[in-house]
Amino acid sequence: MTSLVKWILILLGLISVIVNIVLICLNSGRVPKCSSKPNHVFKGQHNEKSSVFADLSAEEYLQVRDFMINRKELHISANAFTKPSENFLFLIDLSLPKKSDVLGYLDENKPKPTREATAVVFHGTDGYIREYVVGPLPNPKYFKDVTFERYKEALPINARTVTIGEYVLMFKFLMKEVFTRLGKIVKESFNVSIEDTLNAFEGMPRGIQSGDRHTWISFFRDFSGMYIHPVGFEVLINHNSTNSSLWSVTKLLYNGQYFNSVDDLLKKYENGTVKKIVYKPVPNYASLKPKSKPNGLSPQQFNPQGNRFSVNNNHIMYLDWSFAFGLSSLTGMRVFDIRFKGERIVYELSVQEAMSVYGSITPGMMLTKFLDSSIGIGRFAHELVRGADCPYTATYIDTYRYIDISAPQRFRNSICVFEHNTGRPLRRHFSDFFHNSYGGMVNSALVFRTITAIGNYDYLWDFIFYQSGSVEAKVHATGYISSSFKVDGNLRYGHQVAHDTIGNIHTHFINFKVDLDVLGIKNVFLTKDMEFVNVSLPWMPEHYAMIPQLVEAQLKTEKEAALRYNTKMPRYLHIASNRTNRWGHQRSYRLQVVSFTGDHLPETEPEERSMSWARYKVAITKHKDSEPTSSSLYSQNNMWKPAVDFSKFIEDNENIENEDLVAWITTGFLHIPHAEDIPNTVTVGNGGGVILRPHNYFDEDPSINSPDGVYISPGSEGSCENNRVACLTEDACSPVLEPFTYNGFEGTMKFE
Repeated sequence: MTSLVKWILILLGLISVIVNIVLICLNSGRVPKCSSKPNHVFKGQHNEKSSVFADLSAEEYLQVRDFMINRKELHISANAFTKPSENFLFLIDLSLPKKSDVLGYLDENKPKPTREATAVVFHGTDGYIREYVVGPLPNPKYFKDVTFERYKEALPINARTVTIGEYVLMFKFLMKEVFTRLGKIVKESFNVSIEDTLNAFEGMPRGIQSGDRHTWISFFRDFSGMYIHPVGFEVLINHNSTNSSLWSVTKLLYNGQYFNSVDDLLKKYENGTVKKIVYKPVPNYASLKPKSKPNGLSPQQFNPQGNRFSVNNNHIMYLDWSFAFGLSSLTGMRVFDIRFKGERIVYELSVQEAMSVYGSITPGMMLTKFLDSSIGIGRFAHELVRGADCPYTATYIDTYRYIDISAPQRFRNSICVFEHNTGRPLRRHFSDFFHNSYGGMVNSALVFRTITAIGNYDYLWDFIFYQSGSVEAKVHATGYISSSFKVDGNLRYGHQVAHDTIGNIHTHFINFKVDLDVLGIKNVFLTKDMEFVNVSLPWMPEHYAMIPQLVEAQLKTEKEAALRYNTKMPRYLHIASNRTNRWGHQRSYRLQVVSFTGDHLPETEPEERSMSWARYKVAITKHKDSEPTSSSLYSQNNMWKPAVDFSKFIEDNENIENEDLVAWITTGFLHIPHAEDIPNTVTVGNGGGVILRPHNYFDEDPSINSPDGVYISPGSEGSCENNRVACLTEDACSPVLEPFTYNGFEGTMKFE
C-alpha cells in the first residue's frame, strides 16, 4: 500500500469519527418521538356485530339509488336539480332494525337482522311524499311503501323540505320578478345590480296553516357572515304550487313599510311616499379573519404511549368502554350498545332535534321557528379542522351521506375521537391530619364529536365517556346570530349589535333520546329528593331541629313520568333495575340535565304540536319501534299537522313499571344577543346537555381501578410505583403528527 493511499484512509477515518461525534452531539438533546402505535392492552376485542348499526356505505347508497330509479312505475329522478313538479329521490338513509331483533343478534346469537334502507321520494307529479324501505342490502331486491305504517296518514307534498332544485327556481324567480324590476331601488338603497345582488335568508315556517308554502325571504349584504348584515328589504313569495310558473310575490317590506306588490313599491318610491334607505358602505364586521396576525400556538395534548382507544369500522373501544356509532343525515350523531366493563348500559344515545323560536317586529324573524332535523342536522357535518375543531392528534373519521344530491357524498374527517385531559382531577384528597397522604386521579375522558353548521348556527355535539362510568351528551352553539334591520319598535326583541342591526332574542331547545338498559330491559323510573322534617333530638327530646330527609318515589305511568319544564320536579331521576348492589340499593343510572332554556312556545299556538317534546325536561316512555324519533323530516313545513307529534307518545299513558324505558331529554339555553356576539357567538355558556351517572350501580367508584390513579405517601414523593407522573420526564417524547390538510369545501351546497 502506498503512503498516499494510507494517508487518505487515515484522513477518511478521522473525518468519519468527527462526523459521528457531531451527529451524536446534535441529536443527544433531541426528545425521542412518541410511538404512533397503541401501547395499551385492550380488554376484549372489537365487536364485529356492531355493523348492525353502521351507516350505509357509498356502494350501498348507489345500489339503493339505482334500484329505485329502475322502478319504472315510480318515475323517479335522482337529478339534484329536479323540479318540484317531478318525482325526486330526496333521501337515502339506514333503516334501523327492530330493537328486539338486534338484541337477539347481539346477545343470543340469533340471525342478523336484514339490512335495509329508507328512501324518501317527493312525488311532485301526484302531490304526496312516500317513504320506502328497500332491501336487503347489499344488492336490494324489494321495496315497500311504509308511509302509512310509520305516520298513520298521508304526507302532503307541501310538507317537503325545499330542495336544491326548488331553491334554483326561487333564485331565478326573485331575479326576474323582484331585482330586475326594482333595479333603480336596489341600486340606490343597497348599491347592488343585477350582476351583484343581495344574499337571501328564509324564515320558517312557510305560512300560518297546513298546506301553506308562503316564505318570507330577508336580504343581506353579500359578505361572509352575511347573517348580521341585514339591509331592511324582505319579500313574501307564494310558492304553493309545484309549478313555478304559478308563483307570485304577495308582500314586500322596505325600511319597515309594507307593500302589496312590486308595482306598489315602485309607485310609492317614485312619488316620494316611502322613507328611502340611503346606502352607506360599512366594513365587514362579520369577518372571522383574525385582526391580529396569529403568531403563536395554543397548548397541545398528545398521548405519550399511543392512543388508549381504538376505532374499527363503526366500533370504538376505550379502557372499560365500548360502543357502536353512526351519523344520521336527519338527526345527526348517535351511538349504540354502550357497554362498561362488558355490561350494556345504553342501547341508544342520539340527537333528535334542535329547535329555535325567534322574536322580532319584522316578518322574516317574526314567525320563525326553526326545526333543524327537517333540513338535516347530520347533513351539514362538514370536515373538522385539525387543531381547531378537535385536537390536532385526534383520530378523524369520514362519513357518507345521500340527501338532496345525485350520488352519495363523502365528508372527510367529519367525526373526531380523542382522549381529553380536562385539566382538573376526577377525584382527589390531601390528608392533612393523622395519616398524611395524597390520593387523586386526573379526569381523562374519551370525546366523540361532530360539528354541524346549519345555516347561521354551528352546533358542537359531544358524547363524553368518563372513567367513573358516566356518559355525557353535550351540545354547544356557536356561529352567527340571526338578525333583522333596525326599525322602530325592534329593540323590544333584542339589542342593537352593529350598524342598523338588531340581534333577535331566541331560544335554543335540543332533544336527546336516551334508551337506557340498566342490567337488561326491565327497568323502573325512580325519583329522589330531599325535604326538611322537624325532628326531636334524642338526647334532648324537648328540642327540635329541621333535618333534611331523603324522599323516594317510583313513577309508574307515562303521564306521571312526563316532567314539564314549568313545574317543580325531583332533583334526582333514575332509570333503575330490580337488582341491588352489595349494600342492598337498586342499581340505577341517574339522568342529570344541564339546561338554561327559555320558555317553551305556548301550547295554544298551532305550531306547538310540531315541537311538543320541548314541553318536558324529561319524559319517560315505554320503548316502541313505532316511536323511533321525537320529530320528523316533515315537521318544519307542516307544523300545524306534524307527521310526528311527540305528545301522543304520552297520551296513551302506558305502564312503565318493569318495562323497556326510553328517556327523552330536552336541554338548551335562552339567547339574548349582545355586542359580544359580533362577529361570532362563542361556545362559553351557550350550551346544555345530560349526564348519565351511575347511582348505586357499582359497589364503589370504578375509577379506583384506573391506571391513571396517583397515590403519594411521606417518603414516596419521587417514586413511580403509584404515580406514573413522577416518571414523566423519563418518558418524555414528542408526538408523531399528521400533516395539516383541509377539504371541507368539497361538500358545500351548489345551486348551479
